[in-house]
Amino acid sequence: MIELQDITVGYGEKPVLNELSLTLPKGKLLSLIGANGSGKSTLLKAIVGIAQCSAGKILIDGKPSTEMSRREPAKKIAYLPQGKSVPDMTVGQMVLHGRFPHLHYPRRYGEKDRQIARDALRKMGLESLIDRPLSSLSGGMRQNAYIAMALTQDADYILLDEPTTYLDIANQVELMHILRTLTGSGKGVVTVMHDLPLAFGFSDSIAAIRNGRIAVCDTPQAVCGTGIVSEIFGIELRYAAGENVYHYCYT
Repeated sequence: MIELQDITVGYGEKPVLNELSLTLPKGKLLSLIGANGSGKSTLLKAIVGIAQCSAGKILIDGKPSTEMSRREPAKKIAYLPQGKSVPDMTVGQMVLHGRFPHLHYPRRYGEKDRQIARDALRKMGLESLIDRPLSSLSGGMRQNAYIAMALTQDADYILLDEPTTYLDIANQVELMHILRTLTGSGKGVVTVMHDLPLAFGFSDSIAAIRNGRIAVCDTPQAVCGTGIVSEIFGIELRYAAGENVYHYCYT
């Protein structure tokens, strides 16, 4: 598991995250929710070392991240950020880049690496686009390619910042089913989500960030019943037991 123990993270004098604690287990899908600027993306960046903690510590499978080499977290954690560049390469080339943390000198891809990449491309419906330039894809298909690269990394934990961006509703649901399948195989998945019904409908647990800390972390139904969604967003979220879905309630 990944353990955040009283971490404080910021980009200036004022911290974005303040003494925040959270546990991210394997085999579960946890979604982070919160208002814009609440620190959801910063939390993911802190886990992978892009944002530095000024206090507290992060343990990855029991080992402090500060005691790890640069390669160790890359083998264990795949991270898909929000703003992604569009490299001048084909879909297949970029997806294969997910194997880079696993390569030894001289860094050459083997058949196992290529097979893992092909499996990820097939899972994301991109097999026929393997030779297409990444720049030629639509936003949604490009997002699928980035996700395929994260799958190719074959890490124990997958962190995704707003992964449903650019995807139509059918592909959003398909992606969430894929993430559920990954947790079923033992991987820990953490997503930053703005689509609350989608997050609550597919996640094992929801962690709400407010004032730089975790306001509540529990099952979707339990979090829905706390009223935290109304407090943070000013809108009510209800669970329809008969339909087994979550939906906004406008008053």
